[in-house]
Amino acid sequence: MADTVTTEYLFQGQRRHVIHLTGISDGTGESGVTKVDISTLTFNGGQVPTYTAIDQIEYHIQGYTSIRLYWDHTTDDEIAILPAGQGWWDKNAEGGKPDPRSAGGTGDILLTSAGAVSGATYDITIFFRGKN
Repeated sequence: MADTVTTEYLFQGQRRHVIHLTGISDGTGESGVTKVDISTLTFNGGQVPTYTAIDQIEYHIQGYTSIRLYWDHTTDDEIAILPAGQGWWDKNAEGGKPDPRSAGGTGDILLTSAGAVSGATYDITIFFRGKN
């Protein structure tokens, strides 16, 4: 078996995107799974962004120890480690949390789960912007 996961774009605007991620684990969890492929995004009339900035994350996590979100680089750059429970991670007041664009990799947004048990679930909504 495998975890059952979904990735759905709720909004795709000229600058901002909203993506909804869900997962139900069979106990195996996920490791380094691409949730946002930056090369498939378009902003500002069709431009592909060179990086993203995360504004907000809403999450509901049950049965996992945590969910880790990060940007794909040679040495991955952490976006957030979301603990079990529910919460709202907000970086709007700071202008968002931009990808530091470290060497190597793609800048895609990846997800890794920790402490998966059968029946564990996550429901995560990410509000982000494309940048050039």
